[in-house]
Amino acid sequence: MPAYWVARSKINDPAEYKKYTDRLPAIIGRHGGKVLARGGPFRILEGPAKFHRFVVIEFPTLEQAAACHDSPEYTEAAAFRRSGAGEVELVIVEGGDATTR
Repeated sequence: MPAYWVARSKINDPAEYKKYTDRLPAIIGRHGGKVLARGGPFRILEGPAKFHRFVVIEFPTLEQAAACHDSPEYTEAAAFRRSGAGEVELVIVEGGDATTR
């Protein structure tokens, strides 16, 4: 069953944050991921207006999504963001209707 990274982010230092985002497509691709939405127009319907960038990435499975996040390559890339260049809330959610379980 597919799983999705759903991220909300706030960019504090665009140049440093770009060092993170430039590396992501190759890392995500190696784990079978496909970007469904990255940046672009959005509308906040509920919740804080703190974040101004939204990302949705599909992976074949929850395990592959987690493996991508936990990979050394992602950890190295995320260090640019985690040094203060940006703030991110990231969750992985499995697709489907879990309320039927």
